Amino acid sequence: MSNMLSNGISGLNAAQVALSTVSNNIANAGTTGYSRQSVQQVESIAPSNGKYTIGSGVDVVGVQRAYSQYLTGALWSSNSSLQAATTASGLTTTLNSLLSNSGNLQSSLDTFYGGFSSVASSPGSSAARQALLGNASSLATVYNTLGQQLSQQRTQVNSQIGDAVASINTVSQQIATLNGQITVASINGTPNDLLDQRDTLVQQLTGLTGASAVTEGNGSISIYTSAGQTLVSGTQSYALSTKSNPYDPTTTDVVDSAGNDITSQLSGGSLGALINYRDTTLVAAQNQLGQSAVALADSVNQQQAQGLDLNGKQGQAIFSVGSPGVLPSSSNSSGGATVAASVTDVSQLTSSDYVLRYTGAGTGTNGWSLATTGGQSVSLTANADGSLSGAGLTFNTSGTAQVGDSYEIQPTRDAASTLAVSLTDPNGVAAAAALTATATKTNTGTGVAGAVSVTDANNANLLAGAKITFGAGNSYSITDGKGNTTSGTYAAGQPISADGWSLSLSGTPASGDSFSVAANTNGLNDSTNALALAGLADVGILNGGKTSIVQSYANLTTQIGTAGSQANADLTTQTSLYNQALGNQQSLSGVNLNEEAANLVKFQQAYQASAQVISTAQSIFSSLITAIQA
Repeated sequence: MSNMLSNGISGLNAAQVALSTVSNNIANAGTTGYSRQSVQQVESIAPSNGKYTIGSGVDVVGVQRAYSQYLTGALWSSNSSLQAATTASGLTTTLNSLLSNSGNLQSSLDTFYGGFSSVASSPGSSAARQALLGNASSLATVYNTLGQQLSQQRTQVNSQIGDAVASINTVSQQIATLNGQITVASINGTPNDLLDQRDTLVQQLTGLTGASAVTEGNGSISIYTSAGQTLVSGTQSYALSTKSNPYDPTTTDVVDSAGNDITSQLSGGSLGALINYRDTTLVAAQNQLGQSAVALADSVNQQQAQGLDLNGKQGQAIFSVGSPGVLPSSSNSSGGATVAASVTDVSQLTSSDYVLRYTGAGTGTNGWSLATTGGQSVSLTANADGSLSGAGLTFNTSGTAQVGDSYEIQPTRDAASTLAVSLTDPNGVAAAAALTATATKTNTGTGVAGAVSVTDANNANLLAGAKITFGAGNSYSITDGKGNTTSGTYAAGQPISADGWSLSLSGTPASGDSFSVAANTNGLNDSTNALALAGLADVGILNGGKTSIVQSYANLTTQIGTAGSQANADLTTQTSLYNQALGNQQSLSGVNLNEEAANLVKFQQAYQASAQVISTAQSIFSSLITAIQA
């Protein structure tokens, strides 16, 4: 009798626990991170009476969550990759939008160069010249707008890096707190709800940064960054922090709890994507846009200086652009050297940033070495005036440097933002050739004077004029406007040069023949230099003279477009992989409402049947008592 009653009671209790578990599953069917729970039941062990054994009911030994460390780890890993891809796709999409919505630089370049063609058609037209300066101003504005918007995005990304680090620290602290709670609660059983909460937080953390998780013997979980630094160990969390870059205060770097800079070591998650985008895609875009602006200003100004304006003067610069940025390291010795940089060879200028470091007397080039920020060594040349040259740049140092002092050189980073039109007078457009050459009428040879090109627009004697007189054996002498005389021997096809100009001759001059080189006096009608300026659209300026300004911008848009396409393709791939990992994990841990509904009916019936057993036992016991009393 007692056996029957105890069996019924144990069955009733087991069914009640099962019903509570099922109802909890149903209630949390939509709860993110919830793992389906199930009751673990075992048959109670009954003592034998010697002839047979009658069961003594059922025991509930625990409520277990459906969990696979492998499937959950795969979900965490795929979430890290998905959040990185999502962040990269969003950033590159924004960058592509900036390039397309901030004014069409391609059209502005075409219009600007076309303006020189209009001036060449009517060199005396003030309207054409004024329109050209207007085109130049519009072009500079487009460069400025793009440069400023890229700088703004860089500021936003740095801010997002700081926010991501703060979120990482918050989540890490919460995981550490849960570690302590789980360790204590595990003494009396498995704390399924706390474990689910911790798993959800770990997934959030892996979405913020690439991280690996290790479950310890006491049930706590340790978290490590992709760089190997500890974020969580037991009940202790180790906070990351941010600091300004030692060269560039506007750049946010990430340091670990020991103060070590780990920026370049971090990967995965939204933080890794932010850092990678800023330091590769965005920096490259800023530098390449600036490189284009520097090349535009340099090439136009150089060609402008090779012509004469309507006032009969050598052409002055049309554009101005800021100097390369020189950023001293915050760890430099106090009162050390001062470094200034300038662009001296645009054809050798790259989109890289550099670090100029003092290595000490007797080392490097005059004690200095140059390398890209990626660590690739760059050759330096010592100049006679004490300056140093390399990568199209010239460096002037002053003061006393100490070994280890270093400077980050940003040749083009802010150039697009600083490009401006410096020429305001339309008459200042140098449409005419600076110099012309004429043969003396009494010449008897077949020598014909060709164009006079300017090789050094800064030569003080450029417009002073000169007379070239040929003697026997193709010898010649050049007497410039100041009475200075030089001599040489003429060879067919070889130009004759002096005072920053170069004259090409065809035919064979005779002894006694002479030619005069003088400033152009036909500036009102001559358009030689305007045509040369218009032709710059197709002239190789960058990359050793292989890439034009127009091509450089086309290369930039192609590069950014490709980066965007790759980011979007990666997002599609990572989304599919994440959904697959989530599906695998949910197939084990997720709540199936149809299954739970069936379990609800099953355990309800078990509860009712156990109640009926108890009722039957009570009836039998009552009948027995009545019979005894009778």
